[in-house]
Amino acid sequence: MKTKGALLRELNSPWKIEEIELGDPKAHEVKIKMHAAGMCHSDHHLMTGGIPMGGFPILGGHEGAGEVVEVGEGVTDFGVGDHVVLSFIPSCGKCRSCEAGRANLCDFGAMLLQGEAVSDHTFRIHTAAGENVYPMTLLGTFSPYMVVHEASVVKIDKDIPFEIAALCGCGIPTGYGSSTRSGDVRPGEDVAIIGVGGVGTAALQGAVIAGARNVFAIDPVEWKREQAMKFGATQAFASVEEAMNEIGNATEWGMCQKVVVTVGEVHGADVDTWMSLTAKGGTCVLTGMGNMMDTQVTLNLAMLTLLQKNLQGTIFGGANPKLDIPLLLTMYKAGKLNIADMITREYRLDQINDGYTDMLEGRNIRGVIRYTEEDW
Repeated sequence: MKTKGALLRELNSPWKIEEIELGDPKAHEVKIKMHAAGMCHSDHHLMTGGIPMGGFPILGGHEGAGEVVEVGEGVTDFGVGDHVVLSFIPSCGKCRSCEAGRANLCDFGAMLLQGEAVSDHTFRIHTAAGENVYPMTLLGTFSPYMVVHEASVVKIDKDIPFEIAALCGCGIPTGYGSSTRSGDVRPGEDVAIIGVGGVGTAALQGAVIAGARNVFAIDPVEWKREQAMKFGATQAFASVEEAMNEIGNATEWGMCQKVVVTVGEVHGADVDTWMSLTAKGGTCVLTGMGNMMDTQVTLNLAMLTLLQKNLQGTIFGGANPKLDIPLLLTMYKAGKLNIADMITREYRLDQINDGYTDMLEGRNIRGVIRYTEEDW
């Protein structure tokens, strides 16, 4: 079928809305009519080259929600009309990682940036000129329609608004899990959240719900610091340097048992600064993405050893997509998790460049693209 999508044709160029040709679902695939797509910083990394895809053009978008309109052969868990979230981490349920309870490290993840469909290693999306299109993390939610493998699809209740559900494809479980799973925040602990955009605000809520004593939010944007206080932060600071003495005094210089780094772009030179906020025996969780070519890190190895600190990487917050996405939406329905107020603005697909400008200039916690009858 013919539809449209937001494509990147080269680095450091704006998104361009183009006509694309979408193939029919093959075995174990589903076609989805999209209703909402979240605008995550990771898609901006495609533009800068921080996340290198297998080629160009690239169809962006890895957060989204919609409804199933067609299923391929062998699909038994989904039917036409089902409401679903697209998980940027697929979960096959059969590989060694999935069987070991680490579904966020599913073997299908090795194919996320190649652009080829999991089912048969062919391209499901083409431009009007017949070029292969590389969809972000095998998804490409910046299009009104998608064909994806069932491993990337999670069924949800039909009474959940699509814009709420969309954020659970990446930002909410990544942030919340960074605190509660990878960070394992315990009641009474002191926690610092570095960067309070979409992922950071979810991490902040995770720390609060887990029972943290103090949750310190650090972000250079004043408006985001104000929002962090509304989501449960106890104090907010513009920088680690500004926060150091205040956090020290509040923790009797024990510092934070958990530090969760959710900045838009991680730089290796900052790692030791974040570790300086981390308590003896504490854990610093690196959630934000750095450039894949960056191998230089500043870290005091002696202090890492002598103070027995932990530097923990995480993807998807250590969450299990098939399990945790429905659970987080259950918390939303129960009023325990505030997702609605994380959505700052909604955009049309043709406003995508405006949305990313707003994100980069600190005006959004999360922007969301909404699809309408005009798009379908």
